[in-house]
Amino acid sequence: MSILPDIKFVRMMILKSKEKLIAAKVNLDNKLYEDSISRSYYAIFHIISAVLFTKNLTFSSHNQVIGAFNKEYIFTNIFPKDFNKMIERLFRLRQSCDYDIESNIKYEQANSCFNDANMIISKCRDYLSNIYKVENIFWD
Repeated sequence: MSILPDIKFVRMMILKSKEKLIAAKVNLDNKLYEDSISRSYYAIFHIISAVLFTKNLTFSSHNQVIGAFNKEYIFTNIFPKDFNKMIERLFRLRQSCDYDIESNIKYEQANSCFNDANMIISKCRDYLSNIYKVENIFWD
């Protein structure tokens, strides 16, 4: 069995994810729906990067991170298959929200993205707690 990477670095990545999720909620509550979606996406980007890092996997592009997460964790049934659709949706919407001039994003869509991100983060934190053998509160 391989040795897990330093838990301190993984924890920093998780804290970054948590910060982005908090920003997503603040933006959602303030009717900044595009920014909420963008922050929801980055929250999951950082948490799945943390999960990948436990296998010493790091990548230079978002597509590589998502592809590797799918290969290593979703297609191997470590995480539910529907995470793939949620992550891809968040990625597409984040690109649209960040780069398109016009957007028709409504509360329901931004709230759904926030809820998906929250669920993915929760499951990833549980997974990381299990492999590092720490209580979930450790990541806070």
